[in-house]
Amino acid sequence: MALRSAFVGITGASGAPYAVRLIEALVENDVFVEICASEMGEKVLAYEMGGLNTRKLAETYGVKRYAPDDLFAPPASGTSVPDATVIVPASVATIGNIANGTGTNLLHRVADVALKERKRLVILEREMPYSLIHLRNMATITEAGGLVLSAAPGFYNHPKTLDDVIDFVVGKTLDAMGLASHELVERWGHKRRG
Repeated sequence: MALRSAFVGITGASGAPYAVRLIEALVENDVFVEICASEMGEKVLAYEMGGLNTRKLAETYGVKRYAPDDLFAPPASGTSVPDATVIVPASVATIGNIANGTGTNLLHRVADVALKERKRLVILEREMPYSLIHLRNMATITEAGGLVLSAAPGFYNHPKTLDDVIDFVVGKTLDAMGLASHELVERWGHKRRG
């Protein structure tokens, strides 16, 4: 099945450049994108990206933006859940809410709906180290059908810039979301075109 729509949730974990690059890559690949940031996600986005906010992201990339308290937003319903939901970066607090079904905002709700509707849920976890509670919550999400990724880049492609490192992690995230047609990273054993 082709990836036609995606929900991108942004939390307060460090790693806002991953979220911005992911949104850009999804739009470049003609995916309809809906975004939402938690209150802390907005603050970290602004802090790490020179004042950027989700309103500006929506304007720049032509994506649909929702407030974190908008539980009437379409992706909160199983009748209009996107093909893939990704939380990037995902704080361990958000992971805990998702794993325990104790959602308090739109990000939690859309993740919960993705699991119950058997749609793709990808969690790009950025914090470290992990406590046993964090590991158990990640295991719970995995057992429920979600995918938990670490924002740890590989170096076999010999990255030369920070953008190369970000593209590696975002490329792995796109793969997990079901969009393998991107060219953000050189595939092992293949040479990049161009």
